[in-house]
Amino acid sequence: MFDHVVFGVSDYAASKAFFLKALEPLGLAVVAEGPWGVELSSDGKSSLCLFQTEEKPAYLHLAFAAENRQQVEAFYRAALEAGGKDNGAPGLRPQYHANYYAAFVIGPDGHNVEAVCHEPKA
Repeated sequence: MFDHVVFGVSDYAASKAFFLKALEPLGLAVVAEGPWGVELSSDGKSSLCLFQTEEKPAYLHLAFAAENRQQVEAFYRAALEAGGKDNGAPGLRPQYHANYYAAFVIGPDGHNVEAVCHEPKA
């Protein structure tokens, strides 16, 4: 549905480092960077863009699609190693649907960052 999502961050270097490490297991990497900020993508079709702002960033919930449950678990470990705070360890969330397997972390600006797989266990 989205072509790109753009949002401001309070500490560009910290947020860039966090998102690069946390989203690496999902295949996201830098595709462009300039004075406007950084663009991350895994498929070249949709992207996440971050830029430095002096304004206090508004709360966001960012959910990234994972191909399998192992990617969800790798995201969670990488995000915690990158300084994220636990907001829900990898596991099923049957309140959403029977195969909703997700993990949640709080990023540098307090955003809830999620990786989710909707596929049944392999």
